[in-house]
Amino acid sequence: MSRNLEDLKGILPPIPTPFDRRGSFARDRLRDNFRVWNRHALAGFVVLGSNGEGVLLSSEERLDVLRAAREDIPETRWMIAGTGCPSTRETVELTRHAARIGADAALVLPPSYYRGRMTREALVRHYAAVGDASEIPVLIYNMPACTGIDLDAGTIAAVAAHPNVVGIKDSGGDVVKMGAIVGSLGSEFRVFAGSAGFLLPALAVGAVGGVLALANIAPAECLAIYDHFVNGRAVEAAELQRRMIPVNTAVTSRWGVAGLKAAMDILGWEGGPVRAPLVDLTPPEVEELASILELGGLEKEEEGGR
Repeated sequence: MSRNLEDLKGILPPIPTPFDRRGSFARDRLRDNFRVWNRHALAGFVVLGSNGEGVLLSSEERLDVLRAAREDIPETRWMIAGTGCPSTRETVELTRHAARIGADAALVLPPSYYRGRMTREALVRHYAAVGDASEIPVLIYNMPACTGIDLDAGTIAAVAAHPNVVGIKDSGGDVVKMGAIVGSLGSEFRVFAGSAGFLLPALAVGAVGGVLALANIAPAECLAIYDHFVNGRAVEAAELQRRMIPVNTAVTSRWGVAGLKAAMDILGWEGGPVRAPLVDLTPPEVEELASILELGGLEKEEEGGR
């Protein structure tokens, strides 16, 4: 079903993929998480993003996770599938599969293994091929911490010249660049903050929302920052933004996916283990993380939501 792109805004968590102790996809645990996430006014969900450990899944596992998520995501909310792969051909194939499963849009990392050869021309050709083949809109995923490629504003504008490339999740943290993108491409190009650490500044320069790891464990707080901004409550938005920065750092740049999953376990969600070669947090790290969550005011999710 085609969605109105004007409705693509707000807060979307890039959801983790839960595994059991044998390392297999734990479908029931994912369903349990959705029961809680769906109690919050989230705009949608990103499936198989960086936090979803998509690069560590087999092709069939990726499709299994997408099918499972589609069953649990209400039709009124966006399902965005992470479909970026090392080759253009594989990216096109996964994007087509995601569309058939029911994804509303695709989030596509730039191919990065040969990053020294990923010139502007190469990237424009890659995204054009995906955009041409895709039945659903495509969003660029700028994630320099993982890819080693930080797309500049000119390259983003060149890629966005394709009519089916409709937005970007930018995790680089350069708010000036995000403002330049909005200024160059206009508000119709959907710019999302890729981390809660700079959600409020990104909104201030024209971002339409955030795809935030923190929203997995603190959906109410992330939504409150967004709602405060939209409704002109700048002081309240800034206060909450500052309080969430240490928590966000813990589950992103400091401990990454392992930290996010450990935080979910601490707060009563279904986090579980990461998949090798990632390594779970040690007991002292879990204890330190629990203190950070407590200082941030996060508590176990209760029935009916916080």
